[in-house]
Amino acid sequence: MACEHPLAYVLALEGRLLDDPAEGVEVAHVDPVEGYDLWAPTYDSPNPAFGFDEPFVRSVAAGMPPGVALDAACGAGRVTAVLAGHGHRVIGVDGSPGMLAEARKRLPDADFRHGELASLPVDTASVDLVTCSLALTHVPGLGPVFAEFARVLRPRGRLVVADVHPEQVARGHVPAVRRADATPGRVRSHCHRTGDYLRAALAAGLTAQRCAEPGAAPRAVPPGGPGPWEAWPWSLAGLAPAAAEAAGAGVPSMILWEFRN
Repeated sequence: MACEHPLAYVLALEGRLLDDPAEGVEVAHVDPVEGYDLWAPTYDSPNPAFGFDEPFVRSVAAGMPPGVALDAACGAGRVTAVLAGHGHRVIGVDGSPGMLAEARKRLPDADFRHGELASLPVDTASVDLVTCSLALTHVPGLGPVFAEFARVLRPRGRLVVADVHPEQVARGHVPAVRRADATPGRVRSHCHRTGDYLRAALAAGLTAQRCAEPGAAPRAVPPGGPGPWEAWPWSLAGLAPAAAEAAGAGVPSMILWEFRN
C-alpha cells in the first residue's frame, strides 16, 4: 500500500503550493494477475508502447522462416497476432484468465495456455522464437524467467524482449487500475536495470544480438489547473509545463532486446 498525495508532486516545484489539495489517496499494490484481469477488456486501447514493440517483433519474425513462436505473457494476443501474420504457428501463455479470454476472441484457432513465466507449460527445445512484451517489470527476478526462455528455445532460436524502460519504472510509470470495489491500485512492478537483463540472459546461455532504447516524442502538457481530484490518477504537469517537459526530455520509453540461443 502506498499513499499518493498531490503535494508530493508540487511541493517546492517552482515555489508553488496547491491552494486546495486533495486528501492523500491510499493506493494498493495489486498482484499482476488481478491487475491484468481488471485491465483485460480495455487493454488494447491506444498505447504509445505498441508503436515500439510491434515493429521490433515484426523485424525479427519476418527475417525467420515460419516456425513455432511462443508469445510469453501474451496478454490479449496483440503480439501473438503479429507472429501469426508472419506465418508462425503460435503458442500464447499468460497468467491472467481475463487476458487469455480476450486473446482467444482475437485468435480463436491459436494455442493459448494458462501458465507463469518462470514455469512455462511448453516442452523443452520446442520453439524457434520467443517474444515477451511489457511483462518482465512485473516479475521480481529475471534469472528464472530467462532460464525458461532458454529452455524452450531450439538451438539458434531467438528471443525478443520488450519492456518499459527502467528509467520510466523508477519514475513511477506503473500501470494504474481501479479494483472491483473502485479503490485505486497500481500493478506491482519492479525496476530491472539495463544490465540486469543482460546478466540474466548471459547466465541462461543466450547471446545479445541488439538492444534499442527508443524514446517517444515529447507529450503535450495539458494547460490548466490540477484535478479534478476524484479522477485519480491525476497529473499535475500542467502546473509547471516547462519543468515537466524538461524532466522527460531524452528519457527512453522502452528497452528492446534481441537474443539468440
